[in-house]
Amino acid sequence: MYKKLKRGPQVILPKDIGMIIAYSGIGKESVCMDAGTGSGWLAVSLARICKTVYSYDIREEFTAIAEKNARILGLENIRFRNGDVCIKIQERGIDLVVLDMPSSEKALANAKKALAEGGTVVGYLPHMEQVQRFAAKLEKLKFSDINTVEVIVRDMLVRKEGMRPSTKGIWHTAYLVFANKPLPAAMQKKQAQETQHGI
Repeated sequence: MYKKLKRGPQVILPKDIGMIIAYSGIGKESVCMDAGTGSGWLAVSLARICKTVYSYDIREEFTAIAEKNARILGLENIRFRNGDVCIKIQERGIDLVVLDMPSSEKALANAKKALAEGGTVVGYLPHMEQVQRFAAKLEKLKFSDINTVEVIVRDMLVRKEGMRPSTKGIWHTAYLVFANKPLPAAMQKKQAQETQHGI
């Protein structure tokens, strides 16, 4: 699929897209949002799985590339928006919000308002200092289950005479910081009781 897509600004690669999808637990009924559309690789990947995707970028030329990629794949369930999520996010009841932009922590308050109870926010952050600021803001806003991972892909060289790691691979692209919007106390209590009774 990715070989068909146009590439302008830097993209989120499949290795990280796969982790975002797996760790957030999204599915065919999920409504997702990403900010920092770029070339739209994440948006179109989510749209192939989810019910609806909203994708924000402040640069119209990037949105145009992403819209073209959506058309290439015949996807009609993406709503592209030119806007700054640090100022406003229109939607509510979102299951997943992915922030791939400078100073992502500044958008977390709006992301929390947009998220459904129990929804997931993900920061795609190239630098450790960004992770520290993002995690600190998550704690201040009382997000739960804060978790940071890095995905590294190492190619293997498989030959008749033997197998060994290749010198090729995709190493650091970004740290992925996951967190959840807490459920209301009553719902948390109910879930704990169901878990205790094996429901």
